Amino acid sequence: MRTVAQRLFTRVIAPTFLVFLCITAVSQESQVAPEIPNNFNLDIETAARLRPQLMALSNEPSGRYAASRVVFERLVEQARAPAGVHLKWQLRIVEDGKLNAYSSPDGTVYVESGLGHLAGPSAGLWAAILSHEIAHVVRRDWARRYLYQKTLENSRSVGIVLGDPSLPSASWADSEKASADMGRFCREMELEADREGLMLMARAGYHPDFVPALHHLLHAEGVGSARASLYAMHPCWEQRDHELSRAYLVASIEFEHRWPEWYASPGGNPPIVVFAEEPMVKKTGAKDWEIQIPMRCQNLAGAVEVVLHASSTREHLAPPELRESAVPGAGDDVRQVTGCTSPRTTVIFSLADAAQQQKAGAQWTDVYVVDAWGSVLARADLPKLPH
Repeated sequence: MRTVAQRLFTRVIAPTFLVFLCITAVSQESQVAPEIPNNFNLDIETAARLRPQLMALSNEPSGRYAASRVVFERLVEQARAPAGVHLKWQLRIVEDGKLNAYSSPDGTVYVESGLGHLAGPSAGLWAAILSHEIAHVVRRDWARRYLYQKTLENSRSVGIVLGDPSLPSASWADSEKASADMGRFCREMELEADREGLMLMARAGYHPDFVPALHHLLHAEGVGSARASLYAMHPCWEQRDHELSRAYLVASIEFEHRWPEWYASPGGNPPIVVFAEEPMVKKTGAKDWEIQIPMRCQNLAGAVEVVLHASSTREHLAPPELRESAVPGAGDDVRQVTGCTSPRTTVIFSLADAAQQQKAGAQWTDVYVVDAWGSVLARADLPKLPH
C-alpha cells in the first residue's frame, strides 16, 4: 500500500507517469521533448502549492540519516540551477520504510526511510541516490514530461484517458504504441538523469562506481525489474548497466582528474562493483546441467563468493542465510569463491553435484555474489530448470 506522500506525489507532481496510459491516437512524434518556454512555470507553481502537504509528511534528515545532509549540500554546490528558476534546495526523509526517492520541481528531494536505511552511513551510496534526483530537478524533467504529454494530446486531436493499454478496444494498436512511446521517453529521461548525476558526483568527490553499486544492491533487494518492458517508465537494471557503461567511464576519468588520491575524496575509495551477466544453462547429460555465470569485478582486492541459491518460491529477495554462513554447501546453497581477476570471469556450477543438497520442492532460482562480510554485491535470475 502506498503512503499518503506517494499518493499525493503521484496524483499531482507526476501526473499520468506512474499509471498506465491509454491514448486513442498518436502520430509519429520524436522521443525528444519540446523545449521548455521561458515563461513556463507550471511545474514550479504546482510544487509550491503542494509543498506544505509534502513537508508535513516528511522530516529533516538527522540521526541515522546524518550522512545524507553533508552529501546533499556538496552535490547542490556543484549543481547548475536552470536559468530563471529559483530553487529551494532541501532534503527530506519520509518515514514509511519504502525503497524509493523522488524530487519536487522546487528543489526538494524526498528519500523514503527504507532506502535511507539501505544507504546507511555510506556517503557514496547517498551520493548515488541524491545526485540522480538533483539531476531531475536541474533538468526540469517534470516540465519535460508534461510538455511531451501535451504534444501527444495535441497531435491529431489525441485524447488521453487513464486505463490499461492491455485491454482490447477499437484503438488497441494505437494505445499500445503510445504507451510504448511514453515508456521509451521516460526511460531515456531516467538514463539522462543518471548520466548527469554521475558527472555531478565526480565533481563533488564521490566515485561514480557507487551508482552501479546502488543499482545492484536494489536489484538484489528485489526493487525494479531485471528485464526490459515496453511500457516501463524506468529502465531495467540490465539496460542501465548497458546504456551507462560509457558514462561510468567518462565520469570516472573526471573523478580521477579531480581526486587523484581516491581515499582522500569526500566519498572515499570506490566500492566493489560486480557486473553479473545473464547465466547460461548447458545440458551435459540425461539429468545433468551446468550453469555458467559470466561476471566482471571492479575495485576488488581479495575474493568474492558466488552463491547458487535454491528456494521453493521464485521471490527476488536476498535470503538471510546468505549473510549467516560462509560455509560452502550450507543449507540449500552451493558456493564458489573466486578472485574475479580476469576482464571476464566465468563461474561454473554443476547441478549433478548440487542436486543432492536440494530439499523437496525447491528449485534453483537465483545467483548471488557476496563480499567477505556477506553483503550482496549482485544478483542474477536463473531460468526455470527441471528437477
